[in-house]
Amino acid sequence: MSSRPDLRVDDEVGFIRFFRSLPTADNNDLIRVFDRGDWYSAHAADAEFIARTVYKTTSVLRNLGRSETGGLPSVTMSVTVFRNFLREALFRLNKRVEIWASGGTGKGHWRLVKQASPGNLQDVEEELGSVGGLTMESAPIIMAVKISAKASEARNVGVCFADASVRELGVSEFLDNDVFSNFESLVIQLGVKECLVQMDVARKDAELGKIRTIADNCGIAISERPVADFGVKDIEQDLTRLLRDERSAGTLPQTELKLAMGSASALIKYLGVMSDPTNFGQYQLYQHDLSQFMKLDSSALRALNLMPGPRDGSRTMSLFGLLNHCKTPVGSRLLAQWLKQPLMDINEIQKRQQLVEAFVENTELRQTMQEEHLRSIPDLYRLAKRFQRKQANLEDVVRVYQVAIRLPGFVTSLENVMDEQYQTPLDTEYTSKIRHHSDSLAKLEEMVETTVDLAALDNHEFIIKPEFDDSLRIIRKKLDKLRHDMNMEHRSVADDLDQEMDKKLFLENHRVHGWCFRLTRTEAGCIRNKRQYQECSTQKNGVYFTTSTMQSLRREHDQLSSNYNRTQTGLVNEVVNVAASYCPVLEQLAGVLAHLDVIVSFAHASVNAPNAYVRPKMHPRGTGSTVLKEARHPCMEMQDDVSFITNDVSLVRDESSFLIITGPNMGGKSTYIRQIGVIALMAQTGCFVPCAEAELTIFDCILARVGASDSQLKGVSTFMAEMLETANILKSATSESLIIIDELGRGTSTYDGFGLAWAISEHIVTEIRCFGLFATHFHELTALADRYPKSVNNLHVVAFIGDGTEAEDSKDKSKNRQVTLLYRVEPGICDQSFGIHVAELVRFPEKVVNMARQKAEELEDFTTSDQQNQLPSQSIDGYSQEEVEEGSALLKAMLLKWKEQIESPNKNLTAEEKRQIMRDIVMADEKLKANRVFQGIKAL
Repeated sequence: MSSRPDLRVDDEVGFIRFFRSLPTADNNDLIRVFDRGDWYSAHAADAEFIARTVYKTTSVLRNLGRSETGGLPSVTMSVTVFRNFLREALFRLNKRVEIWASGGTGKGHWRLVKQASPGNLQDVEEELGSVGGLTMESAPIIMAVKISAKASEARNVGVCFADASVRELGVSEFLDNDVFSNFESLVIQLGVKECLVQMDVARKDAELGKIRTIADNCGIAISERPVADFGVKDIEQDLTRLLRDERSAGTLPQTELKLAMGSASALIKYLGVMSDPTNFGQYQLYQHDLSQFMKLDSSALRALNLMPGPRDGSRTMSLFGLLNHCKTPVGSRLLAQWLKQPLMDINEIQKRQQLVEAFVENTELRQTMQEEHLRSIPDLYRLAKRFQRKQANLEDVVRVYQVAIRLPGFVTSLENVMDEQYQTPLDTEYTSKIRHHSDSLAKLEEMVETTVDLAALDNHEFIIKPEFDDSLRIIRKKLDKLRHDMNMEHRSVADDLDQEMDKKLFLENHRVHGWCFRLTRTEAGCIRNKRQYQECSTQKNGVYFTTSTMQSLRREHDQLSSNYNRTQTGLVNEVVNVAASYCPVLEQLAGVLAHLDVIVSFAHASVNAPNAYVRPKMHPRGTGSTVLKEARHPCMEMQDDVSFITNDVSLVRDESSFLIITGPNMGGKSTYIRQIGVIALMAQTGCFVPCAEAELTIFDCILARVGASDSQLKGVSTFMAEMLETANILKSATSESLIIIDELGRGTSTYDGFGLAWAISEHIVTEIRCFGLFATHFHELTALADRYPKSVNNLHVVAFIGDGTEAEDSKDKSKNRQVTLLYRVEPGICDQSFGIHVAELVRFPEKVVNMARQKAEELEDFTTSDQQNQLPSQSIDGYSQEEVEEGSALLKAMLLKWKEQIESPNKNLTAEEKRQIMRDIVMADEKLKANRVFQGIKAL
């Protein structure tokens, strides 16, 4: 970390007065930073926050002004530290940042020059550099949301969203339930980073509270905006000016979505789009259809390890990290989008699968694409944005040119595919589109080759050819003479130091020191104690130094280069303006290459897994079953020292649609149920899956209930979080969903927990009727399979004890034998708990383990004897055993009597007459009528 700058402020009293006059932030998510030229400062609570976050100590705080008159706690940051803090604040901590600079009029001559938030990085893209702007895992999507004012169970929700770096506005309007599960699915589908909501005090507690909870669960920053910002009075006029479509915005179908238009109004104001004339006529408006993609809730996002977490050490711990072999920033961002937007259309899924298969089967094509072609493609969306904002320079023009000249290589490689079954899909999706864009950029290539001095690129110089102007030619001649003199000095120094030129001693144009020499660090001792050599700096790649002759040549070279740049400015502007007209082509090309990059990345991951992935067979929605052979968890099998045990999965309609998995802790129950969700999601993104064979139905959503470890930090108990997540599942699931429940009911008493687990499972089986997986320690839950044999199947993870005798047959064996977890899933029930064995495994004190075993045995004996002595014993339906037996006997006697009467050979009875005879028999039998079991049957 760079050393901290000293706190030097010219007018301390004036600045303190100005700072204290600034309005207080509505909540603590705003941080103000002051640009002091080559360093930055922050003050008061912001300084304390930065001290704790960046420096990890408050000892860095300094007081501005006199302490006795109430000094202002302050902290300073170098440019490097500030940039690191900016990334941390925006990407991880969900803060808003204001940057103030001196100059202009107003209080203390300070003015707000830049604002940034997690969803709006436009002002600070330069400060964020490559980490922020180019290699983020997903685009910074910002959304505004407006909810219908009418209070009811169902709510209309309207949203507008945008990636501020791409000139598009998306809108959507939909009906939602009282837990806003559709809204949650949408923010996950889009990867939203920031959400604008109405600052509406009247509804703050109820609706805004629910939106805030969803935002917290999904890691989204919330920004409250005035209600007036959501008005639709000016929206048609604003959209007419912004959109590329020359018609009036009022004629577009999207403007009928009044709630979404209110959200669009707030978003346009917040982003300041109308204040930048370069935006006019550049935007596109499209409607996002929520039902096009599989829905995911925030629990599923965590359960499936979809995106990297803050504590993930290895990239393969998340599905995104595992599959991201993309070579371009646009590809990585599209992959993140695809993982959150699994497809629902079987034809679209199969199209992607066919393309992945083409690159799986053709190793040479896959490697050529990754290592030669895609690797050299910059972030075309960001590049286009620089041209649109009038920030581009000659270097950006050259970068576009370098992309253009590489496109024929893509086309040639794709055309060389000889297999006919892949030729057509590859040509449709890539070859013809890239060829078309290559043709469109041909004139740009010609212009650059005519005007730009491409030979100067070797020295990292971006200049117009000197032949274009007499003044340029004269300056160029002098610069060439200087370069010759520098080379002579290089040779002279090499001879003096006895170092080999361009192997040990280099002549380089350093970005800070200009033209100077560099020695490798091992050879740097040869310039020590020699006065004619002045060291500039020591860096990883060596020691930079210069001589008085080189300093003189460098100063002259800098002067001439500056003159050259001034002289060529007009020509550069013309070239940049022509290149800017190609922005639409660049954006379309970016989309094609991003698609190609993700498909090749899928193929790379499929081929290079420990066992190759396979192409799954997909069934249309609502049909077919999900049957996986030798399924694996893709992330788990990549971990070091893990030899993954494969398992089969069979989710068959009207046979085994709901699986209950029992077994010991750490036995693999969680991995088993989660890997099914991961495989389903991978299949619907078009990727191959980690199985030996696979067929899957298309799911409309994956809903999960797995652990709530972080909820206590938000003031929600584990049990409450569990119930909220489960309520969301029961309200959101349809017959085409996949439900994953990993333990339920542990946060309350055993009886309550089991009752809830039973009721929820039964509701899923009988009412929702979708595929479900339930890992549980409630062995009693396995009785559901007896009640619903055509839906519920019991599975268990196998454990062995001691000498290899299987655990289920080992109740009477020695207590001290070691448990061996096999991670194999087999049909049937695990009727033994292994909690104490796991305690032994992590080396609990022996006394504690023995006491636990003794108490468990006592409780087991007590429960058994209590059940034997309980009078009357209760069945699961609430009737005593005596009542059930008596009811059965009375019913049997009644039915025999009825059968005897209606089967008399002399009688030819109608159905109604037979029913009347039964009624008469029942009415005459007082004992039968009084029996509770019969009363229960009659009530059905």
